[in-house]
Amino acid sequence: MQVSPKVSTASGSQPNLEEPPPGYQSDLDIIIVNYNTSTLLRDCLHSVFACQCNFRWRVFVVDNGSQDNSVAMVKAEFEANHPNLTLMVSPINRGFAFANNLALRQICPSFAPFKSEEATSPTEVSKQSRYVLLLNPDTVVASDSFQKIYDFMEAQPEAGVVGAKLVKGNGQLDLACRRSFPTPAISFWRLTGLSKIFPKNPLFARYNLTFLDPDTLIEVDSVCGAFMWVRVKVIQQVGILDETFFMYGEDLDWAFRIKKQGWKIFYNPTTTVIHYKGESSKQRSTGAILNFYQAMYIFYKKHYAPDNFFLLNWLIIFGIFAKGLLALGRNFLRPKEQRRVS
Repeated sequence: MQVSPKVSTASGSQPNLEEPPPGYQSDLDIIIVNYNTSTLLRDCLHSVFACQCNFRWRVFVVDNGSQDNSVAMVKAEFEANHPNLTLMVSPINRGFAFANNLALRQICPSFAPFKSEEATSPTEVSKQSRYVLLLNPDTVVASDSFQKIYDFMEAQPEAGVVGAKLVKGNGQLDLACRRSFPTPAISFWRLTGLSKIFPKNPLFARYNLTFLDPDTLIEVDSVCGAFMWVRVKVIQQVGILDETFFMYGEDLDWAFRIKKQGWKIFYNPTTTVIHYKGESSKQRSTGAILNFYQAMYIFYKKHYAPDNFFLLNWLIIFGIFAKGLLALGRNFLRPKEQRRVS
């Protein structure tokens, strides 16, 4: 069942709100942050609205300062036909966490008021949902994806977060869909390349868990923000995304805070989501690489550096910057069409 009041937020102006039905509550609110990926966003939304669900859900598309026809496309092809779609427009791109937080504060205003000169967020439009899903615009979900994850969360009250099996466009597993936290030891194995040399070794490959069967349901430290299903009760407890992270790392940081409060996080491969990874970021590959390694630095400094010996901190931070410079150099030597974040 898909029922929702229709709300549209225009950049630079206050939105016109329709009064929601008394007592209305969505079971799931899906947040899709878009940046210059109009074609992929269209495919994503078609797959979302093709899903078969026995619960109430809404879709929030947050456009993050796109310069393509993304906003016009959503208005022309989806807004009139899907009353459970909300379009929010930010005139500038202030990052993935910022854009998701715009929608999160609309879904549940009690998360905190939002004040900014660059974007506006409506006042309360309905009672809060029970679940929130962060979904990338470069994904295509299966028709049963939402129902399977919903049923899992209903049966697992201790689960705060769950992620699906993500497969890239070439059919390979997106390794980010199940991860361990980058502790100093795990960061060292990753930065030295030992995790890639020994992908089946439980010691060296703990970050991406490549030694595990990708079709096994398992509790993990973190899943990927491209498909991150979160219980609203958890968000009320730990807070929204940290906007210090511009792009990358905000999902790991959220998961870290959630696990710290005793909630469990699961990787659930009973449904597969296609993730055409990096389509938005490769449009600005140099900036994306800088964001990637900056996120590593922010995460380490925030969660691990205060408890570690300063010489170890220097070594790891030096490794992050060295790895980042190496990645920039390799990326610069690639043909322009092959430049990416790695």
